[in-house]
Amino acid sequence: MQLQFLGATDTVTGSKYLVREGTSKVLVDCGLFQGYKQLRLRNWSALPVRPDQIDAVILTHAHIDHSGYLPLLVRDGFKGPIYCTPATKDLCSILLPDCGHLLEEEAEHANQYGLSRHHPALPLYTRNDAMASLKRFKAVAPSKPWQPVPGLTAHLTPSGHMPGSAFVRLDNGKRSIVFSGDLGRPNDLVLGAPVPFEGADYLVVESTYGDRLHDNSDPLVALAAIINRTVKRGGMVLIPAFAVGRAQTVLHCLRLLMDRGDIAHLPVFLNSPMAASATQAYLKHGDQLRLSDHDRKAMAALPKIVGTPQESEKLNSRKGPMIVIAASGMATGGRVVHHLKAFAPDARNTILFTGFQAGGTRGATIVSGSPTVRIHGQDVPVRAEVASIDHLSAHADSNEILQWLSSAKTPPKTTFITHGEPHAADALRQRIERELHWDVYMPTWLETVKLR
Repeated sequence: MQLQFLGATDTVTGSKYLVREGTSKVLVDCGLFQGYKQLRLRNWSALPVRPDQIDAVILTHAHIDHSGYLPLLVRDGFKGPIYCTPATKDLCSILLPDCGHLLEEEAEHANQYGLSRHHPALPLYTRNDAMASLKRFKAVAPSKPWQPVPGLTAHLTPSGHMPGSAFVRLDNGKRSIVFSGDLGRPNDLVLGAPVPFEGADYLVVESTYGDRLHDNSDPLVALAAIINRTVKRGGMVLIPAFAVGRAQTVLHCLRLLMDRGDIAHLPVFLNSPMAASATQAYLKHGDQLRLSDHDRKAMAALPKIVGTPQESEKLNSRKGPMIVIAASGMATGGRVVHHLKAFAPDARNTILFTGFQAGGTRGATIVSGSPTVRIHGQDVPVRAEVASIDHLSAHADSNEILQWLSSAKTPPKTTFITHGEPHAADALRQRIERELHWDVYMPTWLETVKLR
């Protein structure tokens, strides 16, 4: 068995792992690179293996940095099945077409305003490419083994990161490997806890928060304080949020705060059709959540859904305190970018981030304290308060990762650390070596290792 790292090394994006077993090739995750331009350019480069030579893809979950390359893979010749849980299939049917649509919009905008050196600027892929890729999806039940290719058995077990997210275990009868995907948290407000790690011969583990601990204080208290001080000065709160996962958690928190009287009953706008659709998927797969049926329905009923671009544009001129939740979570694209352009210059407002901001994204620029942010070729002043609540994250922190690893009955021969910025990945490496005494390795991009 061989493992090649096609992404998520020295970065939190672009997750792709190629497993070779005999003459068969299986790709675990198939994500887009995001953030710094030098990473995004990798999306335009051919993979080191032809798509038509890959026999199957297995997804850990639906987020674009784990699934967003699939439309390209299928367009360029992949004809095999894409295996995932039922919830992941449902969420990818929302996320992938939306991603294709956004890529088309960005190319169109670049052409309209001459923002690209390419003439014409073309999208990485289209909405139609994304729709075509959905035909290759095949849902498999969690915890039930199947054979993606002859001689290789696969299992998916819940990882607690989002509905449908799962650890991928591959076993050829002689050796086994587990891919963590994104590891969830044991005490998330909305999601169930990840299944304990029982062990494997090899492990690939994420390290997004490998160098830090989440704040143990009550995130509802922090959220209420931010909203109340913004309302007091007559401003609005803009929350860039991932359409799947973070948007639903924020809605649940806002509903709890309003019910408890901790914040006023403000207008809440969910300006992401994709997030609205994802919320319905949360209702459909409610058995994977900690929320009661009442809580799920109340969460979904709280916001006014902003459907059309015209309605979205009208929000930019709306007066008075309000809360706007819009994708994307790192402000890399989507409707939130237009809201930033409108609301960031006003010191009465607040831009509230509730998750990790990868290097090179607009979100990272704003959180770093930059006085301006580049939007549509313009430097937009950031005079609004910039706030961050990291403990709403659906990623395990350093202690929680160690807790999950410690449940292994026997240590892996090698633990590969991926899906983290270099400092976070190396910090996790040191902790695992020091506290668990495991053999740990940090792979490089395109590196191949033999799993003996």
